[in-house]
Amino acid sequence: MASYQETLTSDESINELIAETTGINHLEVIENVIDSLEQDDSAMVSHTPEGGYLWKFKYGSVEVFVQLNGTTDEDTITVWSTVLNLPAKDEPRLLRYLLELNCSSTFEARFGIIENRVVVISTRTLAELSPGEVSRLITIVATIADNNDEALQTEFGAT
Repeated sequence: MASYQETLTSDESINELIAETTGINHLEVIENVIDSLEQDDSAMVSHTPEGGYLWKFKYGSVEVFVQLNGTTDEDTITVWSTVLNLPAKDEPRLLRYLLELNCSSTFEARFGIIENRVVVISTRTLAELSPGEVSRLITIVATIADNNDEALQTEFGAT
């Protein structure tokens, strides 16, 4: 049985990739992903004067935020969710544990600290960002946060 494969030159391949990614409406993709994940009609969106967007929705026991600071290739999508308020019990052990998780089980996301809160966060530029990657970023942050928040609060939460 003969197999025929289309061979593209490197310029054709690059142009094909550009065509696939330039037509993406990131706002629509983000809203579709949030619609598939959010619970109890909890999704809300606000627009910033600078042309950005901020979504918030409930996923399991956490609130997830998705921020788009614009729609050009240089702009970014940031997804985060708070899992623990600080100060916490035994912070050195907590920080070591979070670093170990960052190394072993957070994929494109990571644990970090923002304004005395432990968060799960991921950031990426919009350049060549596919709908699948948008879905993956939001899903990873939401899932890791929901899978870890209660255990972290039980183990390290302030009394």
